[in-house]
Amino acid sequence: MAEEPAPLEEPGHESLDMIEEITRNDGSKYMEIGNMVHNGRAEFAAEKKFIKEVRILKLNIPESANVIKYEDYINHHFLMQGWDMDHWEEWIKTPEMQAVVDAILRENQVG
Repeated sequence: MAEEPAPLEEPGHESLDMIEEITRNDGSKYMEIGNMVHNGRAEFAAEKKFIKEVRILKLNIPESANVIKYEDYINHHFLMQGWDMDHWEEWIKTPEMQAVVDAILRENQVG
């Protein structure tokens, strides 16, 4: 079971509005709720071979209660990686947050 990451001293301000499928280097895949900045960083990470690939599955998803809850979690626990990254940081989800992501996928008929 994933442990909740330590909260940031100052939360971020990312709005999440897309669903991505990210393929790790071992071939396993996971779904992420991201935005254009996150997707750009993931594309860069794929070019640097930190991940295998990223695909956008759905753009402009509605800002549902679940999306707002997940945004709050991400903004309080993770910073958007910069262009100077030396690895890909996968956003670790607690079981509760994985359930929220699963609900977002269902709401948007993805997966």
